[in-house]
Amino acid sequence: MKSGCNPGRIVILNGAPRSGKSSIAEAIQETFDGPWMNLGVDAYMERVMPRRYLPGIGLLPGGELPEIEALVPLFYAALYESVAAHSRLGLNVVADVGHHDAYGEPRHILPDCARRLLGLPVLFVGVRCPVETIMERRNRGQPGREGGYLTGSEAEPVPHQVLAWQREVHRPGIYDLAVDTSMMTPDECAALIRKRLEAEPMAPTAFQRLARMASISQPD
Repeated sequence: MKSGCNPGRIVILNGAPRSGKSSIAEAIQETFDGPWMNLGVDAYMERVMPRRYLPGIGLLPGGELPEIEALVPLFYAALYESVAAHSRLGLNVVADVGHHDAYGEPRHILPDCARRLLGLPVLFVGVRCPVETIMERRNRGQPGREGGYLTGSEAEPVPHQVLAWQREVHRPGIYDLAVDTSMMTPDECAALIRKRLEAEPMAPTAFQRLARMASISQPD
């Protein structure tokens, strides 16, 4: 990092698929001052991840693909190191992700990711949305996206994978800010995030608290 260069702000949006994270990220890019780089899960999976390792960091809760699961901590580490590199160069970053630890065995990925951003200005935002609203969005589909999203059926109106995301994605639930996209538009969520960024920083931040868990759960 150049001498005198202030690190860029980092906003991490965590929530289940179709909770509205990517729409908030787009609103941040369009309305916040200065360049905001989007390093979220969609860009990583669509442009960075080799197809044979998909879904990569988007792996579902449940431990269904152990051969990919073993690589997920490394994939996340690389993503967060990239976020850190952008911030240290003075670039702001927004990243939409879906963290969970419901793998075949505990991976403790979120604390490790938090540790990688220590010393940088991070706002960790929980993006919440009731499962009924998520299913409405899934059933409407997303034209133009290969494969689409898992939808409900008469036999299983809410697929078990969707319920697993709802159950696991907000554990342990340590955030600096939470938004509910069933009650707020993406622009309103972005405005609330902007207001929180402009406020006096909390001590410790959510990522500082989560990073402390890394020393307990993982070796150096």
